[in-house]
Amino acid sequence: MTGSHRTPKAFVIDDEKPAARQQEQTKRKPRAITGITFEPDPDDNALIVIPPKPPRSSRTLRWGGILFGALATLVSLWAGLAVTQLIEEFYARSPALGWITLGVAGIAAFAALTIILREAWALARLRRIEHIQADAAHAINTDDLASAKRAVSHLQSLYAARSDAQLGLKDLKQYESDILDGRDRVKLAERLLVSTRDDEAHRIIAHAARRVTLLTTVTPTAALDMIFVAALNLRMMREVATLYGGRPSTLATLRLARMVLGHLAVTGGLALSDNLLQHVVGKGLLGRLSARFGEGAVNGILTARVGLAARDVCRPIPQETSAKETLGSLMRELTTLAGEPKSE
Repeated sequence: MTGSHRTPKAFVIDDEKPAARQQEQTKRKPRAITGITFEPDPDDNALIVIPPKPPRSSRTLRWGGILFGALATLVSLWAGLAVTQLIEEFYARSPALGWITLGVAGIAAFAALTIILREAWALARLRRIEHIQADAAHAINTDDLASAKRAVSHLQSLYAARSDAQLGLKDLKQYESDILDGRDRVKLAERLLVSTRDDEAHRIIAHAARRVTLLTTVTPTAALDMIFVAALNLRMMREVATLYGGRPSTLATLRLARMVLGHLAVTGGLALSDNLLQHVVGKGLLGRLSARFGEGAVNGILTARVGLAARDVCRPIPQETSAKETLGSLMRELTTLAGEPKSE
C-alpha cells in the first residue's frame, strides 16, 4: 500500500494554447447587448420643484421700509390733527355739530381699521398658502409624514368655510385614521380638494387671454392697451387666487402680482420663444389677419403665461411637472376664432 502513493505533481488547468485562443477572440466581432431595459425610479416622477424666489436686496428694502413708515406716520399725525381741529371748530360753533363730526370721524376710523385688518388677513392667507406649498412639496419629495399632516391640516382649515369643498373635506376626514404615508396623504388631499378646481382655473385663464386679445385688437392707442391688459391681468390673478383659497384685496393683489412676476422671472416665462412664434405664425393666422390682431394674440399669449404662473403660485399643493397644463393647450384655444370657452 505504501508503494502505491503518487508523487506530487503540478498540473496546468488551462492547457489550451494561449496564442490560438487570443487570436480567436480578436477575430470575433463585438456583439451589442440588447434587451436590457431600465425601469424609471417612481420617485423621480413625483418630485415637486418649487422655483426659488428672486434674491432681495435687504439694504434697499430696509431703507425703503423706513421711508414708507416715516411718511405714513407723518400723514397719520397730520390727518389726526386736522380732524381734531375740525371737531373743535364745530364744537365751538355748536355742540350738536361737534357730536355729529365726532360720530362721522369715528365711523371713518372704524372703516379704516376694518380695511387694515382685511388687508392683513388677506396677506396672511397668501403666506399660509406659501407654507402649505412648502410642506406639501417636502412631503411629496421626501415622504415626510409630519410635513404631510401639517400641510393637510392647514389645507383643511383653509377650505373649512368653502361650501364647494365640504364634500371633499368629508371624504378626506374618513381617511384620517387610516395608515397612509406622507406622499399618499398629500396626494389624497390634492385629489379631493385641489384638483377639482383646475378646470375652473383653466377657464378663467383662457377667458382672460381671449379678452386681452380682443381688446388689444380694437383699442386705438398703446396706452389704452397697457391699461386694459394690466387691469385684466390683475383681475385674472385675483380670480385664480380666490379659486384656490386666497382672498386678495388691494395690497394682497399687489403682493400677488409681485410673486407672479418673480415666478416668471425665475422660470423665464416672460420670454417668447422661437417655437412659440413659429407655432402661431405657422398656422397662417397672423398672415391672414391684420397685424393688429397679431399684437393682440401675442398679448393674449403673455396673459396666458401670467395666468399659468398665478396658478402655480396660488395652488396650495404644487403640481408635478408632467401633470401641469402647458401653454400649448391654451394657445390652441387662443388661436381659434371661437369667441367663448367650452361649456362645462
